[in-house]
Amino acid sequence: MNAFAALARIAIGIACLIIAAMGMRAHAAALPRAPLPSLASQLKVGDVVFIRVDSLPFVKVASATDSWTNHVGIVVDVSGAEPMVAESHIPVSGITPLSRFVRRSDAGRVAVLRLGEPLTAAQQQAMADSARRRTGIYYDTGFNLHSKREFCSRYVREVVQDATGTGLGEVETFATLLHRNPHTDLGFWRVWYFGRIPWTRETVTPASLLNDQRLRPVFDGYVAA
Repeated sequence: MNAFAALARIAIGIACLIIAAMGMRAHAAALPRAPLPSLASQLKVGDVVFIRVDSLPFVKVASATDSWTNHVGIVVDVSGAEPMVAESHIPVSGITPLSRFVRRSDAGRVAVLRLGEPLTAAQQQAMADSARRRTGIYYDTGFNLHSKREFCSRYVREVVQDATGTGLGEVETFATLLHRNPHTDLGFWRVWYFGRIPWTRETVTPASLLNDQRLRPVFDGYVAA
């Protein structure tokens, strides 16, 4: 009976994986595809750009937040040959051409969201200034909202807040975040935090920015870089 139950659980698990994969393929087929120049021509300063980085721990971030995205940046300049995206990434924060930013995304998946109210010229300048002040700050692999370092969603939240007073995303503790999704790999996070997950630590995630109702969609699909 135990062996039969184990085999049944394995079969159910395989079936669930197949169904999930079919659903992902169907969803992917429904999303638009666009050449990079087409997307670039639509962007404005202040646009928030989401991608999916296919490496640890970022794939675990996406899984824990039940979202496809695990990295985010913000457009701070559209005056040159291509838009420039400010971001916090390993090892230090900086400003990246859109083409290079998009190239890092798994299968070219990209979403762009924009604040509902258009930015004034002063707000656009404040956003660019805020991003430049944060250039060269080391990445915080502990995802601590109150550390001296940065991580991507905190970085974007702070740049937007400096310029507009709007704090995007949801500030939440690790306890709230990791217990919300029953499929979270707590074993990975215990190893990541050397055996002790900082349950009371506050953070903000790319998924919470993506789901912020104060942002409206500009593009959600695949980009050929």
